[in-house]
Amino acid sequence: MSDADSHDALLLTLTRAARLVGVSRGALQKKIKSGELPTFEGMVKPQDLVRAYPETRLEDNTALERFTNIKDEAFARRVRERVLPGPEVLAERLAGLSRELAQMKTSLERYRTIIDWLYDKFNEYEKSDNRDIKNTFGRLKLWLHHELERETHSDPLQSLAVKESFLRLMTAHVRLLPSQHEFFVEGSDTILDAAMRAGISLRYGCSNGNCGQCKARVSSGKTLAVRHHDYSFTEAEKNQNYILMCSHTAVSDIELETQEITSAHDIPSQQIATRVKTLEPLNDDILLLHLQTPRTKRLNFLAGQSVTLEAGNGAEASYPVASCPCDDRNLQFHIHRTPHDRFADFVFRKLKNGNIVNLTGPQGEFSLSEDSPRSLIFIAYGTGFAPIKSLIEHAMAREVAETLHLYWIEREHGHYLNNLCRSWADALDNFHYTPLTAAPDDAAQVLPRMLQDHPDLAAFDIYAAGPEAFLNATKKFLATHKFPDKQLKVNRVD
Repeated sequence: MSDADSHDALLLTLTRAARLVGVSRGALQKKIKSGELPTFEGMVKPQDLVRAYPETRLEDNTALERFTNIKDEAFARRVRERVLPGPEVLAERLAGLSRELAQMKTSLERYRTIIDWLYDKFNEYEKSDNRDIKNTFGRLKLWLHHELERETHSDPLQSLAVKESFLRLMTAHVRLLPSQHEFFVEGSDTILDAAMRAGISLRYGCSNGNCGQCKARVSSGKTLAVRHHDYSFTEAEKNQNYILMCSHTAVSDIELETQEITSAHDIPSQQIATRVKTLEPLNDDILLLHLQTPRTKRLNFLAGQSVTLEAGNGAEASYPVASCPCDDRNLQFHIHRTPHDRFADFVFRKLKNGNIVNLTGPQGEFSLSEDSPRSLIFIAYGTGFAPIKSLIEHAMAREVAETLHLYWIEREHGHYLNNLCRSWADALDNFHYTPLTAAPDDAAQVLPRMLQDHPDLAAFDIYAAGPEAFLNATKKFLATHKFPDKQLKVNRVD
């Protein structure tokens, strides 16, 4: 193993480092920003990671499990078993770790030879009649002995190395080019499924190996086909290592060249016949409609976007998706019962589990600016919480912000998913929830609470959703305090 390889092996990506100590990327970035954790070209040294998190028990997965569990529950995903990778994948990863171990042993033997030679030289110079030479090399010998003893007894660092090896055995690390976005492939997941679970927005169509829209070029590492696909690559594509992300898993750490979705304009309109999975009353006037798409035709959308739904009576209406794109088969909507609304009336009175609801979309540009370095404030009024919920869950999956703060304004006793928001705040150190009470026209009266919590609002991006009167009051309040227009996104939800 070359010196360059040895140096790279001692560095961890931020995604892997965060996983190892059981914190979010946002928490890690906060340490970096404060100067508590040095970085080298966007990577960290294991010893610096241990120094920055001395209180973390590296053999304990509690923080990571807590974060993963709350995300799974919040996204209304089924509880997934933590299965082992397939035998072929596991064997390949074991072989890779074995090769690295052999290389490390060779390097250690070389370093041991060098150290033995140094000790012999130090002993030789200590016998010198020259007192300066004798003292200098005596001190060097003591320093070398101390440093070797210190590394030998560095239990936290050894624990980190063991955990990092186990992580590499159980998961594969994926870096996307040119974006440099990172995520892990766990168990027998396909690359596409793992990317979506991590909140990465990739181009795809059928997700069943037929259309070829999710093809990507493997620039380094090894993949394995885990699903049959009918799409045929050209000879040029085969020679350039193209794969379908919906049909392949990562065997080793890999780098993929692929185009990601960067705006709503990148997503074509889709028409899908969905089925009602559940209908759950959230209060007397709001119902949770859970639709499920076919396995071979899932909805490609960005968090915060809306779709048009058509019921059996021919009535149609536009609703924001209230769930995360990371689970594109299971779509949630918050249906508000209002007078003269034929669609809502049909949903409340006649729609049953198993019925067909036709979906067209997505529409709208209310989505996260993921490249922004600022923390996030979300303001919702009423069912404006639906697209805000989608944004929050996506932000949690992507870990794109250092902190997230939700202000949900409602009428008295109107916070219909209050317990969910409180569970997020209990489980995640970087998420804060403040329920507020006001009528839509009086929203400006409670907005000053944001200034109490965050005197420098310009340090945030703000996303607001709700009725027009509420949005107008919010815009006026922020303009009064010279909040930059480009850092505010709004979505009208009546």
